[in-house]
Amino acid sequence: MARKNETLPEEQHPTPPEDAAQEMQPETDAAPETPKAEDAAQETFTLTREQMEKLEGVAAQLAAEQDKYLRLAAEYDNYRKRTAKEKESVYADAKIDTLKALLPVYDNLERGLAQYGDEDSPHRKGLEMIFTQFQESLAKLGVTQIDAAGQPFDPEKHNAVMHVEDERFGENTVAEVLQQGFALGDKILRFAIVKVAN
Repeated sequence: MARKNETLPEEQHPTPPEDAAQEMQPETDAAPETPKAEDAAQETFTLTREQMEKLEGVAAQLAAEQDKYLRLAAEYDNYRKRTAKEKESVYADAKIDTLKALLPVYDNLERGLAQYGDEDSPHRKGLEMIFTQFQESLAKLGVTQIDAAGQPFDPEKHNAVMHVEDERFGENTVAEVLQQGFALGDKILRFAIVKVAN
């Protein structure tokens, strides 16, 4: 029996064959193949006729539900727009009706001021203050007076009740305003009642 310290002569050292050395080295170049996304996309399945019919039925049902949803969404959008427009219209109509009811108050205040001859009267000054406040309130609501005196007659804004011969005015010109007209934006609240020169 040889001792542990003793070494075998060179010829006795076993040398692995070259093929065996190559077998022992791990292969670094060849990595295990992983399935690619393309291969996964091309993967095919076989379905039975019954499964295909079920799948087609589910697809048809999904398409019908999508169509129903789109129609419902469009109907709701139309409803929302229509109700918003109706609310706007109702508000505008209510505002016009209210302002029309207030215009006779304007006329009475104007007539009342015309009755006072004494400009220093405290009653006249009080009435002037009320009239001015009323005019300011109408202006805040968007009401404007229709400019008529000395203007060419416009049947869209003026209501002629008299024709007069007056050389101071040109033909078809408003000579005098008998009742003031008012507009709210592009809507006429009340036509101006006027005399027109021939």
